[in-house]
Amino acid sequence: MKFHNYFVYILTNPKKTTLYIGVTNDMARRLEEHSENAGNPATFAGKYFCHLLMYYERFSSVEHAIAREKELKKWSRDKKEALIESMNPHWLPLNAEVQEG
Repeated sequence: MKFHNYFVYILTNPKKTTLYIGVTNDMARRLEEHSENAGNPATFAGKYFCHLLMYYERFSSVEHAIAREKELKKWSRDKKEALIESMNPHWLPLNAEVQEG
């Protein structure tokens, strides 16, 4: 049986003023896309230079991942920050951790 991985993730920009929440089935590829789009006004993450991974969760079901993404998007900024700090208290970019596997 093949296992699937889906991720809900939170990105921020270098000044940590904007948070972006997304879902993907390939975290390394998606982070690369966000990095390439930094500064691109055609996308929200690009417009606000959101390409630094601060937080992620792994799911085996795409339905659960999408439900969690929707839940997090409704949260206040303070609640999102508390979630990030529960996994990443110093707000250090996790991009390399995910891209290295």
